[in-house]
Amino acid sequence: MLLAGCAAVAPAPVGVPFALMGDTPYSEGEVRRVESLIDDLNDEELAFVAHVGDITSGRGPCTDAWFEARKKQFARIRHPFILLPGDNDWTDCHRSGLDPMERLAEWRALFCYPEKSFGATKIRLERQPGEYCEHVRWEHEGLLFVALNVQGSNNNLGRTAAMDIEYEQRMAAVFDWLDESIALAESRGAARVVVLMQADPFKRRRSPDGFERLRNVLAEHAKWLKGRLVLVHGDTHIYKDDEPLPGLRRIEVWGSRFVSWLRGSSAAGELHVETAGQY
Repeated sequence: MLLAGCAAVAPAPVGVPFALMGDTPYSEGEVRRVESLIDDLNDEELAFVAHVGDITSGRGPCTDAWFEARKKQFARIRHPFILLPGDNDWTDCHRSGLDPMERLAEWRALFCYPEKSFGATKIRLERQPGEYCEHVRWEHEGLLFVALNVQGSNNNLGRTAAMDIEYEQRMAAVFDWLDESIALAESRGAARVVVLMQADPFKRRRSPDGFERLRNVLAEHAKWLKGRLVLVHGDTHIYKDDEPLPGLRRIEVWGSRFVSWLRGSSAAGELHVETAGQY
């Protein structure tokens, strides 16, 4: 027997969307295509734009001039803009004869802003105390976003003894920030925890494996959060939306040679992602 007068359940409202991108621009040609991407971003109403790193190619340029030009270019974005460091931006700069740690210091000097995002408008960020100013987090409509400095090229492990020490120190900070952020998300009742990094920790393995412990930690957190953990990364440049570990949703952004962005939105605690423009 049907009950008369039952109204259909209204769909959950979708809030203000946001943009995810990465691994571009790698060349002067892509610089011009990113200009078109920025024009389209500026035509949208977005809460923020997050770029997961790699603003140059694996062979550079890693120069001050290139980084400063990218800072000027990204400053055209009228929305709050969060940029993560990528391996092409510092760890791989040894390929062009530059010191990775000096390049990371320069990246931080240009793109780390105390307590607020980069971009024409700002959002307040929580930042990890100490030298890892790129480790930030922010909230948006029930989602807690957590940015980590985790890199492609085997996460900077296995190339030199000095870089192995860098890897150990950085990853200790990564795990501290991730653990603290997930505990905070639980205390605040966040519907999802969205972790952003440059590296794809599930691609080809090396010995030693720079991602082994990270995968184990992500697996434990995914088990604890029961499907509420999302990983957003770049590195291999092909869009993915899958589940590489039980309970862990993985979203990979488009990257060079593709210049594109993803539109994300939250509705009733769910995260929805779709490809937006391609240029």
